[in-house]
Amino acid sequence: MTTGVRRRMGVEERRQQLIGVALELFSQRSPDDVSIDEIASAAGISRPLVYHYFPGKLSLYEAALKRASDELAGRFVEPREGPLGARLLRVMRRFFDFVDEHGPGFSALMRGGPAVGSTRTNALIDSVRQAAYVQILSHLNVENPPARLELVVRSWISLAESTALIWLDGRRIPRAELEVQLVHDFAALAAVSAASDEEMGALLRRMLKDEPADGPFNELIGRLISLAS
Repeated sequence: MTTGVRRRMGVEERRQQLIGVALELFSQRSPDDVSIDEIASAAGISRPLVYHYFPGKLSLYEAALKRASDELAGRFVEPREGPLGARLLRVMRRFFDFVDEHGPGFSALMRGGPAVGSTRTNALIDSVRQAAYVQILSHLNVENPPARLELVVRSWISLAESTALIWLDGRRIPRAELEVQLVHDFAALAAVSAASDEEMGALLRRMLKDEPADGPFNELIGRLISLAS
């Protein structure tokens, strides 16, 4: 007869385990509602041992936030192949996958959880926005964006955040519809800017040049024409 022996984890392995456990719990409920005792129980260790690896819940929250922000930033990475509208739609689907999987944690991240006011937390949130911004510019094949384009892209990223937060509060609109709507929103923001700026106009024409008739951008144009007729 043999007795099972629990494998002893190394320091970094244990830290990563605790971050994973905390992220899972924070994804189910707001970090304000998750206690260190719950994290310790889920990890199968004692409360004092959690404090051995992290000074407190705030530092553990920030570590979990760092992992989540890295994952969320990665959702905006997309090969620069095929029509832009289809690429943005795939990005939005992965973005909403994350929001769907980590609802309460995503809300806490964007609205401020136990780390509200923390310089490190704010920097992590900004890093996700910046990563998304850089990725969108790469899809537009623009290295030095003019002021109007920067405004369009950053406004759209903020719109995607707020749309996701509103959707989480009841999920009253089908997710797939919002994913398409956000792609339409990008085209609409660009079009409004292009109406008063020739440089944006040239960019918009380039965006639409290779779009298929059944793509999301041309779908929006068709709907607008039908509304005006």
